Amino acid sequence: MPGPTELTRESSAAAQGFFEELASLFFSDIYRLGCFTPVAASELPPAYGALLAHDDHMTVTLEAHYDSLVDVQAVEERRGDDWYSRASVLTLQRSGTPVQFGLMRIDLDGLPAKARADIERQSAPLGRILIRNGLLREVEVLAFWRIDPGPILLERLGAASPIFGRSARILVDGRPAVALLEIVSPKISALE
Repeated sequence: MPGPTELTRESSAAAQGFFEELASLFFSDIYRLGCFTPVAASELPPAYGALLAHDDHMTVTLEAHYDSLVDVQAVEERRGDDWYSRASVLTLQRSGTPVQFGLMRIDLDGLPAKARADIERQSAPLGRILIRNGLLREVEVLAFWRIDPGPILLERLGAASPIFGRSARILVDGRPAVALLEIVSPKISALE
């Protein structure tokens, strides 16, 4: 199975630092998002493992799992000269049901102008934009998380405890271009 299968003290500390840096773009108190504990892939419940323990784009995985396209809804955005970040929710087109809450930070430098514009305009979920623009990309899973949701996840996903997610990065043409935190909906069995 791709991604981190075993936890070490070093890998847990690195994963925590990566997560905290990304979350701090949006939350001064990350506990409002939830309490995150790194776990090995083998500790993910089977339905969550199917959605998280892979090296594909979450857009592709969620759409295949739910047999529905997904839409992106930005909750909050941040911009710099050469980067763009957002907190967002992916929802099923057929029902509007939220299936993922995510945070991302994209290094826009080096991306084609059309891809940059599509990302900043939120024309589609990130995975679909990268695929449509024919960008060579590789998803690298850094950590899996067991999450006791805080008020933000309770509001955005209607989350009950525990839920699970992953932190990852996307390499575009071999260079790290996107930092991600992806938390999938706890309503997995109800939507299958």
